[in-house]
Amino acid sequence: MSTELIAHPLLGVALDLHPQVALRPEPFGALAYHYGNRRLVFLKHPDMVTVARALGQHPTFAGALRASHIDEARWPSFAIAFASLQASDVVVVRVSPEAGDA
Repeated sequence: MSTELIAHPLLGVALDLHPQVALRPEPFGALAYHYGNRRLVFLKHPDMVTVARALGQHPTFAGALRASHIDEARWPSFAIAFASLQASDVVVVRVSPEAGDA
């Protein structure tokens, strides 16, 4: 594993699709439409869609990548792409239910 890979902060974060985002499958990947801010974002590869759909089922972004069988050499590019999706509110940091109880 490279130092760049280990150092990327997004890999250890629990992510999920924003609840107001819908994915529409396309031959190139998918269109992600955010019903709240009305943004349309292209997921330009089927692997991006696979990972996006797996986010909520894994404790970290790295776990979703691993479960989606994404080669670790590709993780840095996925981290950059998902950081962009986070900036567009397509994906959000998952808040644990316990955090609201405190």
